[in-house]
Amino acid sequence: MRATLFRLLIPLLAALTLAACEKPDPTVRFTGSTMGTTYDLKLVPAPGQTIPSDFQAQIDRLLTRINQQMSTYDPDSELSRFNRNPSTDWVAVSPELLEVVTEALRVSELSGGAFDVTVGPLVNLWGFGPKPRREEPPADRAIAQARERVGYWRLHARAEPPALKKDRADLYVDLSAIAKGYGVDQLTALVETTGIQDYLVSIAGDLRVRGQNGQGQPWTIAIEKPVPGQRAVERLIRPGDRSVSTSGDYRNFFEWEGRRYSHIIDPRTGRPVPQTLASVTVLGDRSMEADAIATALMAAGAEPGFRLANEHRLAAYFLLVGPDGFQERYTPDFAPYLKN
Repeated sequence: MRATLFRLLIPLLAALTLAACEKPDPTVRFTGSTMGTTYDLKLVPAPGQTIPSDFQAQIDRLLTRINQQMSTYDPDSELSRFNRNPSTDWVAVSPELLEVVTEALRVSELSGGAFDVTVGPLVNLWGFGPKPRREEPPADRAIAQARERVGYWRLHARAEPPALKKDRADLYVDLSAIAKGYGVDQLTALVETTGIQDYLVSIAGDLRVRGQNGQGQPWTIAIEKPVPGQRAVERLIRPGDRSVSTSGDYRNFFEWEGRRYSHIIDPRTGRPVPQTLASVTVLGDRSMEADAIATALMAAGAEPGFRLANEHRLAAYFLLVGPDGFQERYTPDFAPYLKN
């Protein structure tokens, strides 16, 4: 898993060939910073539709609130306070934090622990959390000690009244692999309040699209070729009205003695995932779900992850690292979205 996710999809807008025939593009764009990365909204109002004059402020207030609830980088966030709380009794939390933790626990169980919402101690140990970055791997003993604090089954969620409970006082919850997806879901809900039916919403590589772009064409999304230091397209997809999330190991890493150590940690081993799988892209009905599952499949590994995706009828696309370059593999549920 990772603390700061750099998932790598490039939204592409269809262009007409002749500029003279090109219709004016009605797209209205909102951009900014959040969760250590950037957000980007492209709204395509229908004729006569208007966007509230304070919409940018509404976006920023919403994202600020989510960050104040779920960030591990903000020591005063609701999640940071829960992590520091030494109690093993039920601790009251906001409905929003409960919702995200509940989904994270579900994906943790579904993946057999490949995704683990309590992986924070390992993420921090390897230098991919709020603490300074590492330049070399931690010692085996330190990894073993951090693993003792990891285990999603030690975290419990209660709906009424909203509360969380730790079996160990030093349990540390990390929502970095799901909070951006939740942010996209919430931004999408905000866009829907305007009545606009055509839009693209993204935070880093977590996306949600609906309808058509400003040129009246279905939104086309690029899956990036996973090459450090480059921006190239591997595949184009048309996700329809769905969420898209990609998890990859090639942007956030450090190298030591000729080996690359990725920010995606396998909670079951306490170590970064092996370099046999470059990226996984998942389509889903909710960005929060797609975000977490993409990380789960990435952490599970190429073969186990592919079996898991097929078992649960997930729309998933895998890019594997082969001797002659990258090799693609995708589930039957993903195939209809590939653009030829």
